[in-house]
Amino acid sequence: MTTHGWVNYSGTAEIVLVAVLAAAAAGIAYAGFRLPLPATLPRPGRAAKITLLAAWVLAIVVFLVSVSAYITQVYNAGLEHTPQSDPITPVTLLGACAVFVVIAVAHRTSGAGIALGSAFVGAAAGPMIFELPFDLIIMPRSHPVIDPGQYRALLFGTLILVDITTLALLALSPAVRLRRSTLWCLAGMVAIFGIWALYGFSYPSAPVPIALNAVSKILALITALTLFLPRSAGQKRSDSITAEGSASQVTRGFRAEAVPAGRLADRLASVRVEVMQPAGLDAKGDPLA
Repeated sequence: MTTHGWVNYSGTAEIVLVAVLAAAAAGIAYAGFRLPLPATLPRPGRAAKITLLAAWVLAIVVFLVSVSAYITQVYNAGLEHTPQSDPITPVTLLGACAVFVVIAVAHRTSGAGIALGSAFVGAAAGPMIFELPFDLIIMPRSHPVIDPGQYRALLFGTLILVDITTLALLALSPAVRLRRSTLWCLAGMVAIFGIWALYGFSYPSAPVPIALNAVSKILALITALTLFLPRSAGQKRSDSITAEGSASQVTRGFRAEAVPAGRLADRLASVRVEVMQPAGLDAKGDPLA
């Protein structure tokens, strides 16, 4: 929520924020180096999918109702406030549209349902990758003009719920893969937040905060885009080789089990000959010397 801005970080709070963001960026980047292969998200069942969608819609409705109640209270109290300029919204909208188009085109061979569904989820999740940590940072510094404590919890609580439920929709797309590039882009976004914190994480009305806001928002959109990158030919060959290797190991296992089975059959045949052969006669029935 940037309708009325927020109070800049300063002093000890600013130092702590910078340290936390720097540590978070380093941790996420390290996790990217440790991630060996693209990882898939757990696929929810039918009931879980319906629950996720219902929770997402409900969170949006509750947030809109909260905003409406807040605005009504402001108007009734005669405290209308002129909204500050918001130069980042066009960047967000254009970026989300670009993410939608790129994902839809990249997965066009997977069918219209998967392509369009993945494009919608990616375009919705991109801004929320930025918005969730952003809301957590500015929430304690915001100053609603009506009952700050109550409306801070109400507005930001419902907004953060929208952030979380929107990001949870990523599990609905079979095209999502968590990659090293995903974590590195996310680490870059958090690092930009850290630089922004050096300026008090001030409202984006001056050139530097505007630039930092725009760059971090673009990195968030790129982070979402990396989740939907199609598998390369090399990855497909690697998967094929892995599958062939597994099949070969299974075949060798069967062969290894067949050898002792054959020896057992030979042994049983020889025992059968010994049992049926009369005493004092050779295998042809002639007397032994």
